[in-house]
Amino acid sequence: MDKASRNQPNQDILAVLVELGKLTEDQAKKIRIEAALKGADIETYLLESHLISNQDIMMAKAKLYNIPSVDLNNLSFNYEAVNKIPNDIAKRYKVIAFDYDQKNKTLSVAMADPLDLDLINFLSRKLNLKIKPFYTQLSAVEAAISSNYMEEIKGDISKVLIEVSAKRPGQKQKAQTAQGKKSQLEFIKDTPIANMVNTILTLAIKNRASDVHIEPLEAKTRIRYRIDGILKEKMVIPKSIHDALVSRIKILSDIKIDEKRVPQDGRFSFTTGDKEIDLRVSTLPTIHGEKVVMRLLDKSTAAPTLPQLGLRGTALIRLERSIKIPHGIVLITGPTGSGKTTTLYSIISKINTPKVNIMTVEDPVEYQIPGVSQVQVNVQAGLTFANALRSFLRQDPDIILVGEIRDQETTELAIQAALTGHLVFSTLHTNSAAGALPRLLDMGAEPFLLASSIICVVGQRVVRKLCTCKEKAKPTPEVIKDVKQVLGDTWKSVFKTEDEMAIWKAKGCDKCNNTGYLGRIGIFEVLYITEEIVHLILKRASSGEIEDLAIKQGMMLMKQDGYLKALEGITTIEEVLRVAEVG
Repeated sequence: MDKASRNQPNQDILAVLVELGKLTEDQAKKIRIEAALKGADIETYLLESHLISNQDIMMAKAKLYNIPSVDLNNLSFNYEAVNKIPNDIAKRYKVIAFDYDQKNKTLSVAMADPLDLDLINFLSRKLNLKIKPFYTQLSAVEAAISSNYMEEIKGDISKVLIEVSAKRPGQKQKAQTAQGKKSQLEFIKDTPIANMVNTILTLAIKNRASDVHIEPLEAKTRIRYRIDGILKEKMVIPKSIHDALVSRIKILSDIKIDEKRVPQDGRFSFTTGDKEIDLRVSTLPTIHGEKVVMRLLDKSTAAPTLPQLGLRGTALIRLERSIKIPHGIVLITGPTGSGKTTTLYSIISKINTPKVNIMTVEDPVEYQIPGVSQVQVNVQAGLTFANALRSFLRQDPDIILVGEIRDQETTELAIQAALTGHLVFSTLHTNSAAGALPRLLDMGAEPFLLASSIICVVGQRVVRKLCTCKEKAKPTPEVIKDVKQVLGDTWKSVFKTEDEMAIWKAKGCDKCNNTGYLGRIGIFEVLYITEEIVHLILKRASSGEIEDLAIKQGMMLMKQDGYLKALEGITTIEEVLRVAEVG
């Protein structure tokens, strides 16, 4: 099929765009006339005039030609499929394979022009496979090639597969002898499997991942990265490699490789370029094998400042005032993964000077802070939060950080430490700042002691930040109504009139791997304990009563902070609604 004939159906693409709701009938008629006057085909005119996005045109063409489209950004790449097409061919022709049906010898290939029959026939002949084309954007293909083609991992998988198959039963004597164990250890330490681990970690760092999940499934092992708080499946490797891969990570983490029945924890360091990464490793036995999760902690990155976290305005002023008070309790609240530990480290880094003795008890110690005495919980050895806190009081501390308040004993000791002249920082799992106070009372804290010791409670969540490729859009009447309901008149601090009001949407580019988001930022509410709130604590008031009074006294809720950041183009309303369950 030549280019002219492939472009022939473009006269109908407008009808598809109207059907998809991307154009009105009147707009389509106007475009048809203007394109004819300029002597341009419809698609070229649409692209040059920027009336319709590339993504919308791709979707319309896929529907027009009855060819499936694929979103590479939210796709699990089968590495057996990826490596069917050599890297140089993928780059030259802008194609990437993402799935392979071995039974039918069919390779699923994403390409910007799946109507290029010459290219499809070329790939089919070269690979001796059937090619099933999928529509996608050119920029998405290029980003996928960049992040998924790792020649090292291709070679390493092949070598490891050869080694594994050579060691499989047929040999029913799977030597449990000293010689057999020695040869297994040499295999795990061998270059291909070691290189595989290095490549997986290098790719994780390149993608700004905070966690790597290596998960055995029934017929394969998948590797997922948590990027900006969202898990994304990055590769699928043969199940036969799984045990060797896990054993290699265990050796690095100083974990028993022959113990597969119980969870284990360890850690190791990894250096790539100018980055030194600490990895916290956790293994867990599942029905299909051992699952491994590695938390990546960048040692070369300094703790962010409070404004860099997203604190500002009255919330920032109140928190900074609270951490300067010499004694009392400051709590950071939120669910798991809401950035509480990062906020604590930022606060400790801010107040850490040679003039004060700072001691922390954590589970685990994530970052090492120079000049701070950090202790890691060891329950098996009897070192709990409560026991460590009790010992701290004999170590002449000025500032104490308790990783988490979990029980009545820790609650009482933290209050005791605050009342005897120490500044105590800790975290609590509650949905809102106001909810922390009733929770502590439920844990057995006496109202009069809590009221005398608590200074400030911070509630927080983490949202993804928009990349610079973001797009401005006019909000619908429903969105405007929602913004006004959440913010009241505060939205006028961003826009003067309702007609000026705009929201921002994620678009996607090479820089952000076509996600539209790059990095994360916090949304906060800071509950400063005033005399009036003290009275509510003494009365054992509900979290709703405490929150209502705090709002009257100027507290901005997390959802409100998030909406303001959305109007300013820092994040999106969808992101705020995804994480902010209170409001």
